[in-house]
Amino acid sequence: MTVAAVRRFAAGVLAAALLALAGCAAAPAGPAPAAVRLDSQPRVAVVSAFEPELALLLARLQDAREHHVNGVRFTTGTLEGKAVVLFLSGVSMTNATMTTQLALDRFDVTHIVFSGIAGGVNPSLHIGDVAVPARWGQYLEVLMARETAPGQYTPPGRMTNFVAPPFGMMFPRSVEVRSAAQPQPERRFWFEVDPALLAQARALGERGAAGLARCTGAGGCLTHAPRLVVGGNGVSGQAFVDNKAYREYVYRSFQANVLDMETAAVGMVAFSNGVPYIAFRSLSDLAGGGEGENELGTFFQLAADNSARVLLAFLAAWH
Repeated sequence: MTVAAVRRFAAGVLAAALLALAGCAAAPAGPAPAAVRLDSQPRVAVVSAFEPELALLLARLQDAREHHVNGVRFTTGTLEGKAVVLFLSGVSMTNATMTTQLALDRFDVTHIVFSGIAGGVNPSLHIGDVAVPARWGQYLEVLMARETAPGQYTPPGRMTNFVAPPFGMMFPRSVEVRSAAQPQPERRFWFEVDPALLAQARALGERGAAGLARCTGAGGCLTHAPRLVVGGNGVSGQAFVDNKAYREYVYRSFQANVLDMETAAVGMVAFSNGVPYIAFRSLSDLAGGGEGENELGTFFQLAADNSARVLLAFLAAWH
């Protein structure tokens, strides 16, 4: 074969390869392959943010079996007679979003229940109380406006989707969301918990079945007997709040009972996937509203265990 013939042959091969690649690029993309399920049993996802919140629940789990995905440990088993998968969301909105979606992709999750601690916002609530809000919103989804005069902040004219008065330069906004039932984007602030789950939590409170602790293991006791409070609002955001003025703003603007760093993100994932959810959050501190330093270091384990006790009673009563 002459040099010219070799060159013509190579050019033909290259042209064919480019055409094949072009054909692949032009072909419509099919649906993404489904994630491999690690377990076929329908289960309730039981979620906490960090280890102390999950400790009591893991101790009660029967027939435990561990699975690991992307560094996250999922533990399947039976809790109060219900098939469950327990895992830590991790602290923060982003971690909670990722791990909750990961659980939904890898397990047959029928419901999501969250157990953990929170900062108290409603001044009528006390440390150790367990709140079960009817809806959750992302209160730190904000626009930070420019200062147009001393102490005066003005958002761009096209920004109108505000859901509460501003706190200085911070203007709370709704968030865009899609779901299988509503593929077109919509703006939403509140993500409601499942009405049937909320009704069961309310019935649990009426029976006084929670058995909440008042004293820590070190012997410190609360001044009020803890109680279960069902209904109202909860808010979540990517900040630990220990500021009296901001706590008062959150209560005034959102009528929130509690604030935390995960639940509204879990609620958004649940909404997008059409999975019922509910959250139990016990007050470990008053988000800057208490006297002296933040109370978290003293009462976080009491609060974590109180939340877990309510969740266990909830699962036991669930039919």
